[in-house]
Formats: sequence, structure tokens, C-alpha cells
Amino acid sequence: MGQTTLNQKTSDFGTFGRYTEIPVDQMTSEQRRGYELVVQERGEAPGPYKIFIQNPHLLQVLVPVGKYFQQSHSSLSDAEREIVVNLTNAKWHAAYSNYEHEMIGERAGLPPEKVEALIAGLHTSFDDPRQQVVYDVTCALITPRIVPQGLYKRAVRLLGDTGLTDLTVLIGYFTFVTFGSVAQSSDVSECNVVK
Repeated sequence: MGQTTLNQKTSDFGTFGRYTEIPVDQMTSEQRRGYELVVQERGEAPGPYKIFIQNPHLLQVLVPVGKYFQQSHSSLSDAEREIVVNLTNAKWHAAYSNYEHEMIGERAGLPPEKVEALIAGLHTSFDDPRQQVVYDVTCALITPRIVPQGLYKRAVRLLGDTGLTDLTVLIGYFTFVTFGSVAQSSDVSECNVVK
């Protein structure tokens, strides 16, 4: 998907099944400011952000959180982030997000068969101990299960308190993002996905 400009209609770069995007020239001034913030920080208004433009006040909070994780400001590596994102997408059957993050996960360095296992809900394991603990904690939290004391200690040892905080916030953040798209579209065929 190419970068959008403020003269393009949001529908020029994809949509979600039941959701009708607001053309830029039909946005309220608040929606337009929210849209401009997303484009300024991300270069385009991708996926669910198109939906969140409906609530520009919420965008003021979401965009910095997304930027924190997307631009590698967090203590998690890109591969670790994509383990979380792909597990979360799979948990909530987020077709559009699964489609996008299958490719993003591979670009982050995860082997294709690992990404496929994450999306399909199949057990997998990682040689990297940090990636493994990210996988284990995420699986425990999205199942939902309790994180046992031993897993908690291993996560703190490998990720640190900051890393564990980043991990849990990313799970919550991406659950929210996923719900935004799942509520609008239940099938990837309903999305205008461009390869």
C-alpha cells in the first residue's frame, strides 16, 4: 500500500467489510486532525486506524502507543512483537490483521512455519529464550490462564520488569486494535487487500 496524501480518499487504500470509510474531504475538522496525526506519525492511515478516525480524541492516545511499539521504542524486538501480535490476531480470528502480520512477522525475522503455527493456533517453540518466554506468557494470558510463578520469574529474568510490562501492554493494545477490525469485518475477502 502506498503512502497516502491528504488529498486521497481513505477508500483509495482499502476498507473493512461493514465499515464505510470517511473520505478525507468529508471528515469533520476533528476527524481530519486525527487523520493527519496518524499520517504524520505512520506515513499512512493503515488498517484499523481508518476505523479509529471516527473517534479523533481516542487517536490522540492510540497513535503514540502504536508508534512506541511499531518504531522499536519498546524493549521487545520486532520478532518478539510479532509473536505477540500474531498470537493475539489468531486468538480473535482477525482475518485482515492475520493477513498483514503474517508478512510482517516474516519480515521481522520469524521463520514462515513459526508464523503459520502462531496464526493457526498450533504449538511451536523458539530457540531464542526471550522469544520463547514471550510466546509462553502471551499464550498464558490470551487463553486465559494464570501466569504461574515460575513463568513469571523466567519472564522477569529474560525480559526484565520493563520488558514484561511492554509485553502485557502490547497484548492489551493489540487486543483493542484487533477488536476494532474484527467488529467491522469477519472475513479477509471482505477487505480490499492488496498484495
